[in-house]
Amino acid sequence: MKLNRLLISTAVLAASVSPAFAQGSKLTGTPMGSDVSQARNVFDGNLNTYFRGSYYADWNGNATYVRNWAGLDLGKKYVIKKVGIAPYVSKYAHLAVVQGANNADFSDALPIAMFKSAPAEGKVTYVDVHVSRGFRYVRVVATASAGYFAEVEFYGTQGEGDDSQFYQITDLPTVSFNTPGMAEIKSKEDKHPGSYVAVISDGGRTLLVDANAQMKGRGNGSWTFPKKPFQIKFEKKKQPLDAPAKAKKWTLINNYGDKTLMRNKVAYEMSREAGMPFTPYCTFVDVIYNGEYEGAYQLCDQVEVNPGRVELTEMLPTDTSGYALTGGYFIEIDAYANQEVSWFTSDKGIPVTIKSPKDDEIVAAQSQYIQRFFNKFEASVFASNFTDPVNGYRKYLDLDSFLKYFILCELNGNVDSFWSTYLWKERSEDIFHVGPIWDIDLGFQNTGSPYPVSSMNDFLYTHKDASKASASMEELVNRIVKEDAGAKKRMSEIWSDLRNNYNFSADYFNGLIDEYAETLSESQELNFMRWPILSKSVQKSQRIWYTYEAEVKNIKDYITDRFPKLDELIGYKQSSGIDGIFTDVEDADAPVELFNLQGQRVTSSDPAPGIYIRRCGGKTEKIVIR
Repeated sequence: MKLNRLLISTAVLAASVSPAFAQGSKLTGTPMGSDVSQARNVFDGNLNTYFRGSYYADWNGNATYVRNWAGLDLGKKYVIKKVGIAPYVSKYAHLAVVQGANNADFSDALPIAMFKSAPAEGKVTYVDVHVSRGFRYVRVVATASAGYFAEVEFYGTQGEGDDSQFYQITDLPTVSFNTPGMAEIKSKEDKHPGSYVAVISDGGRTLLVDANAQMKGRGNGSWTFPKKPFQIKFEKKKQPLDAPAKAKKWTLINNYGDKTLMRNKVAYEMSREAGMPFTPYCTFVDVIYNGEYEGAYQLCDQVEVNPGRVELTEMLPTDTSGYALTGGYFIEIDAYANQEVSWFTSDKGIPVTIKSPKDDEIVAAQSQYIQRFFNKFEASVFASNFTDPVNGYRKYLDLDSFLKYFILCELNGNVDSFWSTYLWKERSEDIFHVGPIWDIDLGFQNTGSPYPVSSMNDFLYTHKDASKASASMEELVNRIVKEDAGAKKRMSEIWSDLRNNYNFSADYFNGLIDEYAETLSESQELNFMRWPILSKSVQKSQRIWYTYEAEVKNIKDYITDRFPKLDELIGYKQSSGIDGIFTDVEDADAPVELFNLQGQRVTSSDPAPGIYIRRCGGKTEKIVIR
């Protein structure tokens, strides 16, 4: 009797963990696909018949937009447990994305799995699915290929399921979006309302969805790359992931020319550490576009006037006189200004785009006001009394924000720093503030010239290959950082304060880079399977390092060399540990005497915190040592 009970228990246990039970049954249904007649071949059980979609590439190997897929209408909802692919040609099935949907047009499709390597020919290769929602429609989408699927198999259990678990491609959040009809996004003007956007995070436990978002292209030079950048515009304001802002517009930065996939992120951390009033939010994500895996991106703020972003008074079309007309304004010195709707050229030939008020809201009085104000500022920089701290250009410019922007750009090595420069003016203030920094894909030694940047004996912006919005823009910068002794002194003070009192060191930022590289480890491998460019120069005579690890080392080497170079160029004054007092490197041997408040001389090289009397060069002052 005991033996029988044992046998029964063992049988029940075996059934509860058997693969067939865990993976459900092999599912059948009505074949669907981008070519339905060929899609039937994928579900006929014959490895000698196959699906082959359309595919075309130009002479440079850049594929035209195609979406080749084969799937099933299961008739009812099933929770998918396992998917198998047998490719007819192995290389055409790698990075294939598996999706589930409950709309027949797959408009609400979500990723449920991905084949991260090329399945072997002549047999079915399986991946397990760990998504809890039930789907009626399922499919496999080829990535950057015709597909060549011989067989596709789905396994699952019938049911609605729940929303407790979704699929992330890697440890990074996954952003998946579908345009209506899987239509191609052809340009930054090509808008697709009614798009379905999903942000999957927290290990697949959190899903943010907008079924009526708008997708479009974005960027200027970055749009010319095969891997496209995009803008998301949610139907209502949302706060994705850990972003500080709640807003409609968000950007997906493609980082095609930045093979480390992190230059913007590093630069923004430098900006945040420097205390800039606004630093764009930026986080690493994986992206799926109409069912195809597109690679590693960064989800970032849209640079705009909005709480948590550039925080300014937002103007109304009725703000046309008096106090209301004075702001707020957000503008960009912009070499591409003539491609925009709302823009002007200054008296000195500097092109300027008006970002806020927005194109469809700004009125003539506002456009004329900010143009006049910019010309006043520009004229003050080129005036004979420009260094006057009261009546010179400081009357119209927040010098500290300009100098911090300048320092950050020289530190991150952005050759486009003065090709595109943001400024903002608050209501009732007669002064421009500078920032934020943006678009650093060419920074951190990512061009062939100048190379190496720190071999220059002058600032990077002066180099012939550093882009400026106009010749007069370079002259304007020269006037401030080279010809104004007061500005040079203030820049030295700001740089020295950052170096002495904040995390402004090569060691700190190189440590961040190591952390980012670890975070991106799996995502970057998949990205360069999708875009095999590590052995190619893709922008501005870019140097080739051949491996991701070498690309990351290039940034770290640059940062290691750049700090001491800027110490030299800006004038670093090492802190003595005494509040408000710095000791110039050149005057390190000058005699300094320290006395306590009882008049006794202090001989210790490391005096205890407290109040002391310092004598140097005939000058006596009270100081605090902390």
